[in-house]
Amino acid sequence: MSHSVAGEPSSAGRRAAPLTTAVYSAAEWDLLTSLPGRVLAAAAAPGPGRPRRGVTEGLAGLEALTAGRSFDSDLVRAVVSTIYARPDGQPVPGNGSTDLVDLLAACREAVRVLDRRADPADSAAYRQWVQSVAARVCRALPPGRVQPVGESPADRRFLDRLGDALGLR
Repeated sequence: MSHSVAGEPSSAGRRAAPLTTAVYSAAEWDLLTSLPGRVLAAAAAPGPGRPRRGVTEGLAGLEALTAGRSFDSDLVRAVVSTIYARPDGQPVPGNGSTDLVDLLAACREAVRVLDRRADPADSAAYRQWVQSVAARVCRALPPGRVQPVGESPADRRFLDRLGDALGLR
């Protein structure tokens, strides 16, 4: 885990100002902070066998992204803080690409970066959090539905491939 500037936990029991970002190059940090938004965009994008997504599903993904603020991981909290500190105050979906091949390659690169630089607990938390963003989009209830319909087979394949690329399976 990373440490606060003073090296001691804050009075709230959390580290006040993590030095998490100091161990990553600008390109690596860009990758780690853009990946959650890219995953959200890809999960919400229509595709063969995948249902059309709407506002409800997008909001579910944003809620999952924001939930990272309460994770017990300095890395995840620092990534969320960086995302929401962007000039417009909103998360951005990386390069805008929802191409699955590119996304999975970015996930594998993020895993390599985390393996080299992150505390193993932070790495695991980050990878699980990114997966949870996609899962929340795929499992969100569309307006008018009171019972989940379950994931489509295409959604399940998407989540499985994402989990593989994030080293979660």
